[in-house]
Amino acid sequence: MAISKAKRSEAAKKAAKTRKRNAAKKAAEALKAAASRKRKAAATRRKNAAKKAAPKRKAAPKRKAAPKRKAAPKRKAAPKRKAAPKRKAAPKKKTVKRKR
Repeated sequence: MAISKAKRSEAAKKAAKTRKRNAAKKAAEALKAAASRKRKAAATRRKNAAKKAAPKRKAAPKRKAAPKRKAAPKRKAAPKRKAAPKRKAAPKKKTVKRKR
């Protein structure tokens, strides 16, 4: 029994869609699986690295800084000498008038 061309093309379209859908589904699953593998591999690597790593040294307790040296007190300037009080001028001598 011959199938009409229209029906045949319809069936072909349907089959193509189904194939595409299945392929997309497979690709998505493959992507998921790859991601999962990657995750697991990374976790394993981390675990192995942790096993191989040398034990961490405990940080030494922080030492308190030595107290800072106090700066020597600034020396006060020596007191200035007080100016001697001004002396009063000696009284002028009176000139004695000489007799000729």
